Amino acid sequence: MLDYLGLESDLTGEEKMVRDEARRFVEEQVKPDIGEHFENGTFPTELIPEMGELGFYAPNLDGYGLPGLGQRAYGLLMQELEAGDSGLRSMASVQGSLVIYPIHAYGSEEQKEKWLPALGSGEKVGCFGLTEPEHGSDPASMQTRAERDDGGYVLNGSKTWITNSPIADVAVVWGRDTSAEDSPVRGFLVETDRDGVTTNEIDDKLSMRASVTGEIGLNDVWIPEENVLPGVEGMKGPLSCLTQARYGISWGVVGAARDAFETALEYSKNRDQFGGPIARFQLQQGKIAEMATQITNAQLQAYRLADLKERGDLRHQHVSMAKRHNVRVARDVTRTAREMLGGNGITTDYSPMRHLANIETVYTYEGTDDIHTLVLGADLTGIPAFE
Repeated sequence: MLDYLGLESDLTGEEKMVRDEARRFVEEQVKPDIGEHFENGTFPTELIPEMGELGFYAPNLDGYGLPGLGQRAYGLLMQELEAGDSGLRSMASVQGSLVIYPIHAYGSEEQKEKWLPALGSGEKVGCFGLTEPEHGSDPASMQTRAERDDGGYVLNGSKTWITNSPIADVAVVWGRDTSAEDSPVRGFLVETDRDGVTTNEIDDKLSMRASVTGEIGLNDVWIPEENVLPGVEGMKGPLSCLTQARYGISWGVVGAARDAFETALEYSKNRDQFGGPIARFQLQQGKIAEMATQITNAQLQAYRLADLKERGDLRHQHVSMAKRHNVRVARDVTRTAREMLGGNGITTDYSPMRHLANIETVYTYEGTDDIHTLVLGADLTGIPAFE
């Protein structure tokens, strides 16, 4: 595996164990069938409980049966899962960073005891409802509303582009509490089997095909008071969850890029043209050298994020830089790797074009490249371009 600067030589025994277990899982359980799942537009749901048994959901949190691993171990896990497919990492990332994390950080003790063990084991599946049909990059303008009624709340609204929603047991839905002054944004735990909840699947995707994506429709959905996350109000709640998830993405896309690179490198050594392997040609070596350099730069950013996160110095702007940079690297590397495979590269027999298609979604979700650019611009200049 590409580790040109020997970063993995500094891993602890625990971190190596996490990396190796995730790598074995992907090689044995994911890669043999993931091309077929991508082609058919299906997710290997049978892997969900096994991933829970292996501790793949929110392993960097502790208590309630969660592993309590370090931040670098979590990043390595995301890297190995996305080397299999972005859909696999996305499922684990949503379950861990966008569902388990907010309950762990902002939930009541009763909510934690009810949901965290079941979500951590994969017995239950969760999803995160923030994006709306008319509000993507500007989530603060959300139209989902919650109004007090009969000892609870009645929710109305719709969310879209929601990973896991068609298979979820619970949704962490963010909406405005219209019963309170200034209608603050609050988090609501909505069981998907409640009356008025729909979770229609989004079909005909050309990217992230081995992922379950859907909508959340809320039509006069009543939930009890105890389903409200008590520990947070305002956009801090959902945005803090996204920072956790974007940290995982910054690691994960390195795995996709690395897998595409290694596929192209091996192919170039074995593909004979004009009397020998194409790897001997200067043009191909130039591509190989550039891809390896880009991936190494992305690895350095990911490892640095882990250090900052571990000691409590990580800012969301740091994550924006890494998400922006590392997804760009993955986009470039997967395209170049596909190019090196020639016509063979457009089939599901090889991973680069599948990764390339997936990265187009990762480039857009959880903060578009443009939005992260403006986040950095505001941080560097002190002048927000959003206003």
